[in-house]
Amino acid sequence: MGISRRSFLALAAAGSALGVLSPNVASAASGPGDVVGKITVGYQGWFACTGDGSPINRWWHWSQDSSQPPSLSNTTIKSWPDMSEYSRSFHTAYPNLNNGQPANLFSSHDQQTVDVHFRWMQNYGCDTAALQRFNPVGGEGPTRDAMAVKVRSAAEATGRKFYIMYDVTGWTNMQGEIKTDWTNKMKAMTSSSAYAKQNGKPVVCIWGFGFNDAGRPFGPAACLDVVNWFKAQGCYVIGGVPTHWRNENSDSRPGFLGVYHAFNMLSPWMVGRIGNAADSDNFYHNVNLQDQADCNANGIDYQPCVLPGDTQARQRAHGDFMWRQFYNMTRVGAQGIYISMFDEYNEGNQIAKTAANASMVPAGSGLWALDEDGTACSSDYYLRLTGDGGRMLKKQIGLTPTRPTSPG
Repeated sequence: MGISRRSFLALAAAGSALGVLSPNVASAASGPGDVVGKITVGYQGWFACTGDGSPINRWWHWSQDSSQPPSLSNTTIKSWPDMSEYSRSFHTAYPNLNNGQPANLFSSHDQQTVDVHFRWMQNYGCDTAALQRFNPVGGEGPTRDAMAVKVRSAAEATGRKFYIMYDVTGWTNMQGEIKTDWTNKMKAMTSSSAYAKQNGKPVVCIWGFGFNDAGRPFGPAACLDVVNWFKAQGCYVIGGVPTHWRNENSDSRPGFLGVYHAFNMLSPWMVGRIGNAADSDNFYHNVNLQDQADCNANGIDYQPCVLPGDTQARQRAHGDFMWRQFYNMTRVGAQGIYISMFDEYNEGNQIAKTAANASMVPAGSGLWALDEDGTACSSDYYLRLTGDGGRMLKKQIGLTPTRPTSPG
Protein backbone atom coordinates (compact mmCIF):
# COMPACT_ATOMS: atom_id res chain seq x y z
CA MET A 1 0.00 0.00 0.00
CA GLY A 2 2.46 2.63 -1.10
CA ILE A 3 4.31 4.36 1.69
CA SER A 4 2.13 2.56 4.18
CA ARG A 5 3.33 -0.93 3.30
CA ARG A 6 5.71 -1.07 0.37
CA SER A 7 9.25 -2.22 0.94
CA PHE A 8 8.75 -2.97 4.63
CA LEU A 9 11.90 -4.87 5.56
CA ALA A 10 11.44 -8.60 5.70
CA LEU A 11 11.51 -9.78 9.27
CA ALA A 12 13.09 -12.96 10.53
CA ALA A 13 10.66 -15.83 10.31
CA ALA A 14 11.31 -18.79 12.53
CA GLY A 15 12.69 -21.63 10.47
CA SER A 16 12.28 -25.32 10.85
CA ALA A 17 12.73 -28.44 8.86
CA LEU A 18 10.02 -28.65 6.25
CA GLY A 19 7.51 -31.39 6.59
CA VAL A 20 3.97 -32.33 5.82
CA LEU A 21 1.33 -32.03 8.51
CA SER A 22 -2.25 -33.11 8.38
CA PRO A 23 -4.63 -30.27 7.49
CA ASN A 24 -5.78 -28.35 10.53
CA VAL A 25 -9.54 -28.38 10.99
CA ALA A 26 -10.46 -24.96 12.37
CA SER A 27 -13.49 -24.07 14.41
CA ALA A 28 -14.72 -21.02 12.51
CA ALA A 29 -16.01 -18.18 14.65
CA SER A 30 -18.47 -17.20 11.91
CA GLY A 31 -20.43 -18.94 9.21
CA PRO A 32 -20.11 -18.15 5.51
CA GLY A 33 -20.67 -14.54 4.51
CA ASP A 34 -19.08 -11.94 2.28
CA VAL A 35 -15.60 -12.40 3.83
CA VAL A 36 -15.77 -15.76 5.62
CA GLY A 37 -15.38 -18.50 3.04
CA LYS A 38 -14.50 -15.95 0.38
CA ILE A 39 -11.60 -14.55 -1.62
CA THR A 40 -11.10 -10.87 -0.84
CA VAL A 41 -8.77 -8.75 -2.96
CA GLY A 42 -7.14 -5.55 -1.79
CA TYR A 43 -8.08 -2.81 -4.25
CA GLN A 44 -5.89 0.29 -4.27
CA GLY A 45 -7.72 2.23 -6.98
CA TRP A 46 -5.11 4.93 -6.45
CA PHE A 47 -3.61 5.59 -9.88
CA ALA A 48 -4.29 9.01 -11.41
CA CYS A 49 -3.02 10.81 -14.49
CA THR A 50 -2.77 14.46 -15.41
CA GLY A 51 -5.86 15.34 -17.44
CA ASP A 52 -8.00 12.43 -16.22
CA GLY A 53 -10.54 14.66 -14.51
CA SER A 54 -9.62 13.46 -11.04
CA PRO A 55 -9.44 15.97 -8.17
CA ILE A 56 -5.76 15.22 -7.75
CA ASN A 57 -4.96 15.72 -11.48
CA ARG A 58 -1.41 14.37 -11.23
CA TRP A 59 0.45 11.20 -12.15
CA TRP A 60 -0.42 9.87 -8.71
CA HIS A 61 1.37 6.62 -7.82
CA TRP A 62 2.77 6.29 -11.36
CA SER A 63 5.60 8.83 -10.91
CA GLN A 64 8.03 9.78 -8.17
CA ASP A 65 7.50 13.40 -9.22
CA SER A 66 3.77 13.22 -9.84
CA SER A 67 3.73 16.62 -11.58
CA GLN A 68 5.60 14.98 -14.47
CA PRO A 69 4.60 11.96 -16.56
CA PRO A 70 6.24 8.66 -15.65
CA SER A 71 9.42 7.81 -17.53
CA LEU A 72 12.47 5.60 -17.25
CA SER A 73 13.88 7.92 -14.58
CA ASN A 74 10.60 9.01 -12.96
CA THR A 75 8.73 5.89 -12.01
CA THR A 76 7.32 4.01 -9.04
CA ILE A 77 6.17 0.73 -10.57
CA LYS A 78 7.61 -2.77 -10.71
CA SER A 79 5.23 -4.25 -13.28
CA TRP A 80 3.60 -3.01 -16.46
CA PRO A 81 -0.13 -3.59 -16.93
CA ASP A 82 -1.65 -5.30 -19.92
CA MET A 83 -3.47 -2.28 -21.37
CA SER A 84 -5.39 -4.06 -24.12
CA GLU A 85 -8.82 -3.85 -22.48
CA TYR A 86 -8.83 -0.20 -21.43
CA SER A 87 -10.77 2.10 -23.74
CA ARG A 88 -9.12 5.22 -22.32
CA SER A 89 -5.46 5.60 -21.46
CA PHE A 90 -2.89 8.34 -20.95
CA HIS A 91 0.40 8.77 -22.76
CA THR A 92 3.54 8.62 -20.64
CA ALA A 93 7.14 9.71 -21.23
CA TYR A 94 8.36 6.12 -21.40
CA PRO A 95 9.71 4.88 -24.73
CA ASN A 96 7.27 2.81 -26.79
CA LEU A 97 6.73 -0.78 -25.79
CA ASN A 98 9.08 -3.30 -27.35
CA ASN A 99 6.26 -4.21 -29.76
CA GLY A 100 6.13 -0.60 -30.98
CA GLN A 101 2.88 0.37 -29.25
CA PRO A 102 2.76 3.61 -27.23
CA ALA A 103 3.49 3.31 -23.52
CA ASN A 104 0.12 4.35 -22.14
CA LEU A 105 -1.28 3.83 -18.65
CA PHE A 106 -4.74 3.81 -17.08
CA SER A 107 -6.31 6.11 -14.52
CA SER A 108 -8.18 4.49 -11.65
CA HIS A 109 -10.42 7.56 -11.61
CA ASP A 110 -11.90 6.54 -14.96
CA GLN A 111 -15.11 4.58 -14.40
CA GLN A 112 -14.26 2.34 -17.35
CA THR A 113 -11.04 1.31 -15.59
CA VAL A 114 -12.92 0.33 -12.44
CA ASP A 115 -15.54 -1.47 -14.53
CA VAL A 116 -12.81 -3.48 -16.28
CA HIS A 117 -11.24 -4.44 -12.96
CA PHE A 118 -14.51 -5.54 -11.42
CA ARG A 119 -15.42 -7.50 -14.53
CA TRP A 120 -12.14 -9.34 -14.10
CA MET A 121 -13.03 -9.99 -10.46
CA GLN A 122 -16.36 -11.40 -11.62
CA ASN A 123 -14.87 -13.54 -14.36
CA TYR A 124 -12.08 -14.98 -12.22
CA GLY A 125 -13.84 -15.66 -8.93
CA CYS A 126 -12.75 -12.74 -6.76
CA ASP A 127 -15.69 -12.38 -4.39
CA THR A 128 -15.05 -9.19 -2.47
CA ALA A 129 -12.93 -6.05 -2.89
CA ALA A 130 -11.42 -4.22 0.07
CA LEU A 131 -11.31 -0.60 -1.13
CA GLN A 132 -8.30 1.12 0.40
CA ARG A 133 -9.12 4.43 2.09
CA PHE A 134 -6.24 6.59 3.22
CA ASN A 135 -6.41 9.77 5.31
CA PRO A 136 -9.57 11.33 3.86
CA VAL A 137 -8.77 14.79 5.20
CA GLY A 138 -5.44 14.79 3.36
CA GLY A 139 -4.71 15.81 -0.21
CA GLU A 140 -5.88 12.48 -1.63
CA GLY A 141 -9.23 12.70 0.16
CA PRO A 142 -11.45 13.99 -2.68
CA THR A 143 -10.04 11.36 -5.04
CA ARG A 144 -10.73 8.62 -2.49
CA ASP A 145 -14.30 9.90 -2.11
CA ALA A 146 -14.78 9.67 -5.85
CA MET A 147 -13.30 6.19 -5.98
CA ALA A 148 -15.77 4.91 -3.40
CA VAL A 149 -18.65 5.96 -5.66
CA LYS A 150 -17.05 4.36 -8.71
CA VAL A 151 -16.34 1.10 -6.89
CA ARG A 152 -19.90 0.94 -5.61
CA SER A 153 -21.22 1.29 -9.16
CA ALA A 154 -18.88 -1.37 -10.56
CA ALA A 155 -19.55 -3.81 -7.71
CA GLU A 156 -23.31 -3.48 -8.12
CA ALA A 157 -23.02 -4.05 -11.87
CA THR A 158 -20.91 -7.19 -11.53
CA GLY A 159 -22.39 -8.83 -8.45
CA ARG A 160 -19.19 -8.34 -6.45
CA LYS A 161 -19.06 -7.18 -2.83
CA PHE A 162 -16.89 -4.39 -1.47
CA TYR A 163 -16.04 -2.85 1.88
CA ILE A 164 -14.07 0.12 3.18
CA MET A 165 -10.55 -0.63 4.38
CA TYR A 166 -9.03 2.29 6.28
CA ASP A 167 -5.24 2.60 6.19
CA VAL A 168 -4.24 4.73 9.18
CA THR A 169 -0.67 5.40 8.06
CA GLY A 170 0.38 9.00 8.60
CA TRP A 171 -3.08 9.99 9.81
CA THR A 172 -2.24 12.36 12.66
CA ASN A 173 -5.75 12.92 14.06
CA MET A 174 -7.01 9.47 13.18
CA GLN A 175 -8.89 8.63 16.39
CA GLY A 176 -11.55 11.29 15.92
CA GLU A 177 -11.45 11.80 12.18
CA ILE A 178 -11.98 8.14 11.26
CA LYS A 179 -15.26 8.18 13.20
CA THR A 180 -16.37 11.40 11.52
CA ASP A 181 -15.47 10.06 8.09
CA TRP A 182 -17.48 6.90 8.66
CA THR A 183 -20.48 8.76 10.09
CA ASN A 184 -20.58 11.56 7.50
CA LYS A 185 -19.40 9.75 4.36
CA MET A 186 -18.63 6.06 4.23
CA LYS A 187 -21.53 4.72 6.29
CA ALA A 188 -23.80 5.75 3.41
CA MET A 189 -22.05 3.13 1.26
CA THR A 190 -23.52 0.36 3.40
CA SER A 191 -26.94 0.99 1.83
CA SER A 192 -25.62 -0.55 -1.39
CA SER A 193 -26.70 -4.08 -2.20
CA ALA A 194 -23.02 -4.69 -2.98
CA TYR A 195 -21.66 -3.60 0.39
CA ALA A 196 -20.11 -6.61 2.14
CA LYS A 197 -21.90 -8.03 5.16
CA GLN A 198 -20.67 -10.64 7.58
CA ASN A 199 -22.89 -12.05 10.31
CA GLY A 200 -25.47 -9.57 9.05
CA LYS A 201 -23.19 -6.61 9.80
CA PRO A 202 -21.44 -4.20 7.40
CA VAL A 203 -17.73 -4.97 7.13
CA VAL A 204 -15.05 -2.40 7.90
CA CYS A 205 -11.31 -3.05 8.00
CA ILE A 206 -8.72 -0.95 9.82
CA TRP A 207 -5.19 -1.55 8.60
CA GLY A 208 -2.17 -0.48 10.61
CA PHE A 209 -2.86 -0.71 14.34
CA GLY A 210 0.10 -2.01 16.34
CA PHE A 211 2.77 -1.80 13.65
CA ASN A 212 6.19 -1.02 15.04
CA ASP A 213 7.09 1.97 12.88
CA ALA A 214 6.83 5.75 12.98
CA GLY A 215 3.97 5.96 10.48
CA ARG A 216 1.47 4.41 12.90
CA PRO A 217 2.34 5.69 16.39
CA PHE A 218 -1.11 5.28 17.96
CA GLY A 219 -1.19 3.70 21.42
CA PRO A 220 -3.27 0.68 22.41
CA ALA A 221 -5.95 2.72 24.19
CA ALA A 222 -6.66 4.91 21.16
CA CYS A 223 -6.75 1.89 18.86
CA LEU A 224 -9.04 -0.11 21.12
CA ASP A 225 -11.37 2.88 21.35
CA VAL A 226 -11.67 2.98 17.56
CA VAL A 227 -12.27 -0.77 17.22
CA ASN A 228 -14.94 -0.74 19.91
CA TRP A 229 -16.57 2.36 18.41
CA PHE A 230 -17.00 0.65 15.04
CA LYS A 231 -18.37 -2.45 16.73
CA ALA A 232 -20.84 -0.24 18.60
CA GLN A 233 -21.97 1.12 15.23
CA GLY A 234 -22.98 -2.43 14.35
CA CYS A 235 -19.96 -3.21 12.15
CA TYR A 236 -18.00 -6.42 11.72
CA VAL A 237 -14.44 -5.14 12.10
CA ILE A 238 -11.36 -6.65 10.46
CA GLY A 239 -7.87 -5.83 11.64
CA GLY A 240 -5.06 -5.56 9.13
CA VAL A 241 -2.40 -6.37 11.70
CA PRO A 242 1.35 -7.01 11.91
CA THR A 243 2.70 -10.38 10.84
CA HIS A 244 3.85 -11.15 14.38
CA TRP A 245 0.76 -9.81 16.16
CA ARG A 246 0.34 -12.85 18.38
CA ASN A 247 3.83 -12.65 19.93
CA GLU A 248 3.83 -8.83 19.92
CA ASN A 249 7.39 -8.66 18.62
CA SER A 250 9.29 -7.93 15.38
CA ASP A 251 6.86 -5.80 13.36
CA SER A 252 4.37 -5.52 16.25
CA ARG A 253 4.55 -3.13 19.17
CA PRO A 254 4.16 -4.71 22.60
CA GLY A 255 0.94 -4.19 24.53
CA PHE A 256 -1.47 -4.60 21.60
CA LEU A 257 -2.77 -8.13 22.11
CA GLY A 258 -5.98 -6.79 23.64
CA VAL A 259 -6.50 -4.63 20.56
CA TYR A 260 -5.90 -7.55 18.21
CA HIS A 261 -8.30 -9.77 20.15
CA ALA A 262 -11.00 -7.08 19.95
CA PHE A 263 -11.31 -7.50 16.17
CA ASN A 264 -13.86 -9.85 14.63
CA MET A 265 -11.33 -11.00 12.02
CA LEU A 266 -7.56 -10.76 11.80
CA SER A 267 -5.63 -10.40 8.56
CA PRO A 268 -1.86 -10.33 9.22
CA TRP A 269 0.30 -8.60 6.61
CA MET A 270 2.72 -10.74 4.59
CA VAL A 271 4.27 -8.60 1.84
CA GLY A 272 8.03 -8.49 2.38
CA ARG A 273 7.93 -11.44 4.75
CA ILE A 274 8.10 -14.33 2.32
CA GLY A 275 9.50 -14.71 -1.17
CA ASN A 276 9.35 -18.39 -2.09
CA ALA A 277 7.45 -21.59 -1.39
CA ALA A 278 9.86 -22.69 1.35
CA ASP A 279 9.22 -19.43 3.20
CA SER A 280 5.50 -20.13 2.99
CA ASP A 281 6.03 -23.60 4.46
CA ASN A 282 8.09 -22.15 7.30
CA PHE A 283 5.32 -19.69 8.11
CA TYR A 284 2.72 -22.45 7.93
CA HIS A 285 4.53 -24.52 10.54
CA ASN A 286 5.74 -21.71 12.79
CA VAL A 287 3.21 -18.89 12.45
CA ASN A 288 -0.02 -19.74 10.64
CA LEU A 289 -0.95 -22.86 12.60
CA GLN A 290 -0.46 -20.99 15.85
CA ASP A 291 -2.30 -17.91 14.56
CA GLN A 292 -5.28 -20.03 13.57
CA ALA A 293 -5.31 -21.77 16.96
CA ASP A 294 -5.22 -18.42 18.77
CA CYS A 295 -8.08 -17.10 16.64
CA ASN A 296 -10.10 -20.25 17.26
CA ALA A 297 -9.57 -19.94 21.01
CA ASN A 298 -10.72 -16.32 21.00
CA GLY A 299 -13.68 -16.56 18.63
CA ILE A 300 -11.94 -14.59 15.87
CA ASP A 301 -12.01 -15.32 12.14
CA TYR A 302 -8.64 -15.68 10.40
CA GLN A 303 -8.00 -14.16 6.97
CA PRO A 304 -4.32 -14.60 6.08
CA CYS A 305 -2.70 -12.87 3.12
CA VAL A 306 -1.72 -14.61 -0.09
CA LEU A 307 0.52 -12.74 -2.53
CA PRO A 308 1.62 -13.59 -6.07
CA GLY A 309 5.17 -12.32 -5.55
CA ASP A 310 7.22 -9.31 -6.60
CA THR A 311 7.87 -9.50 -10.34
CA GLN A 312 11.06 -7.42 -10.16
CA ALA A 313 12.42 -9.64 -7.39
CA ARG A 314 11.51 -12.61 -9.62
CA GLN A 315 9.61 -14.37 -6.85
CA ARG A 316 6.65 -15.73 -8.76
CA ALA A 317 8.06 -19.02 -10.11
CA HIS A 318 5.25 -19.20 -12.70
CA GLY A 319 2.64 -19.51 -9.96
CA ASP A 320 4.29 -22.07 -7.70
CA PHE A 321 4.95 -19.48 -4.97
CA MET A 322 1.34 -18.28 -4.89
CA TRP A 323 -0.14 -21.74 -5.12
CA ARG A 324 1.91 -22.98 -2.17
CA GLN A 325 0.36 -20.20 -0.09
CA PHE A 326 -3.16 -21.13 -1.22
CA TYR A 327 -2.41 -24.73 -0.27
CA ASN A 328 -0.97 -23.81 3.12
CA MET A 329 -3.72 -21.35 4.04
CA THR A 330 -6.44 -23.80 3.01
CA ARG A 331 -4.95 -26.67 5.01
CA VAL A 332 -4.44 -24.39 8.03
CA GLY A 333 -8.22 -23.93 8.04
CA ALA A 334 -8.38 -20.19 7.30
CA GLN A 335 -11.84 -18.64 7.34
CA GLY A 336 -11.03 -16.47 4.34
CA ILE A 337 -8.12 -15.38 2.16
CA TYR A 338 -6.96 -11.82 1.46
CA ILE A 339 -5.04 -11.28 -1.79
CA SER A 340 -2.30 -8.68 -1.53
CA MET A 341 -3.16 -7.05 -3.91
CA PHE A 342 -5.38 -6.77 -6.98
CA ASP A 343 -3.78 -3.73 -8.62
CA GLU A 344 -0.53 -3.13 -6.74
CA TYR A 345 1.76 -2.48 -9.70
CA ASN A 346 4.02 -0.45 -7.38
CA GLU A 347 5.02 -3.48 -5.32
CA GLY A 348 4.80 -5.79 -8.32
CA ASN A 349 2.37 -7.92 -6.30
CA GLN A 350 -0.70 -7.42 -8.49
CA ILE A 351 -2.92 -10.20 -9.81
CA ALA A 352 -4.58 -7.89 -12.38
CA LYS A 353 -3.59 -8.45 -15.99
CA THR A 354 0.10 -7.82 -16.48
CA ALA A 355 2.56 -7.76 -19.38
CA ALA A 356 2.99 -11.39 -20.41
CA ASN A 357 6.36 -11.00 -22.12
CA ALA A 358 9.05 -8.48 -22.97
CA SER A 359 7.20 -7.22 -26.06
CA MET A 360 4.57 -5.69 -23.73
CA VAL A 361 6.88 -3.53 -21.57
CA PRO A 362 8.54 -0.19 -22.44
CA ALA A 363 11.86 -0.48 -24.24
CA GLY A 364 14.81 -0.03 -21.91
CA SER A 365 12.64 -0.10 -18.79
CA GLY A 366 14.18 -3.25 -17.31
CA LEU A 367 10.74 -4.34 -16.13
CA TRP A 368 10.28 -8.09 -15.98
CA ALA A 369 7.16 -9.56 -17.54
CA LEU A 370 5.33 -12.63 -16.25
CA ASP A 371 7.56 -14.98 -18.26
CA GLU A 372 10.69 -13.77 -16.43
CA ASP A 373 11.76 -17.32 -15.46
CA GLY A 374 11.40 -18.64 -19.00
CA THR A 375 7.90 -20.10 -18.57
CA ALA A 376 5.26 -18.47 -20.76
CA CYS A 377 2.41 -17.02 -18.70
CA SER A 378 -0.73 -15.38 -20.05
CA SER A 379 -1.46 -11.87 -18.81
CA ASP A 380 -4.46 -13.17 -16.84
CA TYR A 381 -2.59 -16.09 -15.29
CA TYR A 382 -2.66 -14.85 -11.70
CA LEU A 383 -6.34 -14.07 -11.95
CA ARG A 384 -6.90 -17.65 -13.12
CA LEU A 385 -4.71 -18.96 -10.32
CA THR A 386 -6.70 -16.91 -7.80
CA GLY A 387 -9.91 -18.43 -9.12
CA ASP A 388 -8.54 -21.93 -8.56
CA GLY A 389 -7.32 -20.97 -5.09
CA GLY A 390 -10.81 -19.79 -4.26
CA ARG A 391 -12.30 -23.06 -5.43
CA MET A 392 -9.90 -24.95 -3.18
CA LEU A 393 -10.75 -22.73 -0.21
CA LYS A 394 -14.46 -23.38 -0.84
CA LYS A 395 -13.85 -27.14 -1.22
CA GLN A 396 -15.07 -27.08 -4.81
CA ILE A 397 -11.82 -28.83 -5.68
CA GLY A 398 -9.72 -31.01 -3.39
CA LEU A 399 -6.81 -29.82 -1.30
CA THR A 400 -3.73 -30.19 -3.49
CA PRO A 401 -0.14 -28.92 -3.35
CA THR A 402 -0.02 -29.09 -7.15
CA ARG A 403 -1.46 -26.04 -8.89
CA PRO A 404 -4.17 -27.04 -11.33
CA THR A 405 -3.72 -23.96 -13.52
CA SER A 406 -1.38 -24.00 -16.51
CA PRO A 407 0.57 -20.74 -16.94
CA GLY A 408 0.13 -20.44 -20.70
